[in-house]
Amino acid sequence: MKYFKPLVIIFGVMLFTSCGAYFNQPFEATPARVGELSKSSKGLLDLPEASKPLEVAVYDFSDQTGQFKALENGSTFSTAVTQGATSILIKALEDSGWFVPIERENFDNLTTERNIIRNTQQQYLKINPNEPSLPPLLYAGLLLEGGIVSYDTNIVTGGIGARYFGLGGSAQYRQDRITIYLRAVSTNNGKILKTVYISKTILSQAIDASFFRFVKFQRLLEAETGITQNEPLQIAVKDAIEKAVHDLIIEGVEDQLWSAKAGKKVNDSLVANYLESKKIEESTQLYNRFFSEKTHDNTLSIEAGVNLIDGDYSEKNADFLFGLGYKRTITDFFDIGIQGKAFKFNNGRSFGHIFGSLDVNGYFDLLPTDNFGPYVYAGPGIVFDIQGPELGDFAIGETFLKVQYGAGIYYKMNQNISLNAFAEQSLPFSDNLDRLEQGNRNDYYFNFGVGVNYHFNFNKKRNNEEVITDIQRD
Repeated sequence: MKYFKPLVIIFGVMLFTSCGAYFNQPFEATPARVGELSKSSKGLLDLPEASKPLEVAVYDFSDQTGQFKALENGSTFSTAVTQGATSILIKALEDSGWFVPIERENFDNLTTERNIIRNTQQQYLKINPNEPSLPPLLYAGLLLEGGIVSYDTNIVTGGIGARYFGLGGSAQYRQDRITIYLRAVSTNNGKILKTVYISKTILSQAIDASFFRFVKFQRLLEAETGITQNEPLQIAVKDAIEKAVHDLIIEGVEDQLWSAKAGKKVNDSLVANYLESKKIEESTQLYNRFFSEKTHDNTLSIEAGVNLIDGDYSEKNADFLFGLGYKRTITDFFDIGIQGKAFKFNNGRSFGHIFGSLDVNGYFDLLPTDNFGPYVYAGPGIVFDIQGPELGDFAIGETFLKVQYGAGIYYKMNQNISLNAFAEQSLPFSDNLDRLEQGNRNDYYFNFGVGVNYHFNFNKKRNNEEVITDIQRD
């Protein structure tokens, strides 16, 4: 039984910390299989049927980074990314159903074979004069160019770990990024019709756990387990290329370069869905930070929470807080607001009154274009008693000047609604707030709460899309 507890700990670490190493690890060789689909494969395969597939030629879609695989020590002549991007692109074009790929990457092989066929046919023309001649090659109306332009390693790295009394574990991660450009060129006049830019992150993760302890004199028990998963670079390239082909098709539909077989209704639906997702993607910057433009000038807010007085009584209890406010945007970073609050000071049986405050604050938004971020604020205000029975020497309506400061975080649900949480301290210029003057410092109190904000403009601003729509209607 003396080994039971350590064995249970080891089993728990193996099962719950790195269970993937035991339930997913390969134990035998597997047969060949059809290649995996990427995240973008479904979107490409689900495109509606094209009105007329276009013949396209791809001469070379190559690695333009020139990077070699990085090693901790030594050197290697292995390239960092796949050199078969042209084959991946041709497969994506074929899967879309909107294009007819024409062989151009190994054109010399094709022409050599056609010359052999033509020479052989000439030898048999005397025997069979009716032998049909070799048909001409297809020519492309569209030329696809571009390549892999960037492969950035270690754009994000990190991890977490802990160890106590010989038992511990850790997790590490690394994120790389690959970037491609794809452009469509008209073979009729050489005009570049469309260019799309796609980036894809590549994730690597490692999890491990270990146990190291002396269970008896000169008896050491040690165990460790772990698993590492690296997203295949080839799948990442495939994902980026398929996304590029998908976006090239939709943007061509938008510019009326080609069309779906079902006509205008399906075209409009494809473009609308694409523009909506593109707006979100373009607002998501590096490191998956979502950026949104600040389009409102006014904000109404309602807040609720708790108040806690820190005065001269030893008993301090939290009680209710309720507030209403209005803010006016001055710049992207700065707002001015006025806020009224009602709250209760609660010192148990010693003191308990409902107070009100009127505050004027300047609000500094530290990340104004983020959907989630912090803010700080400060300003002057007044606090007054709004509860009236038998106040004694604490007169009804007596007011106290104060200053307040606070900080909070917000989350924008959409352009009109956001949520926030805040913590605030108010510093009145009086020690008589709780009707007891004692000590050398003034009374002060804290507010903690959450709020809902409604953002709006008095004169609704029309965006460019609305103006364009009205012009098209006219």
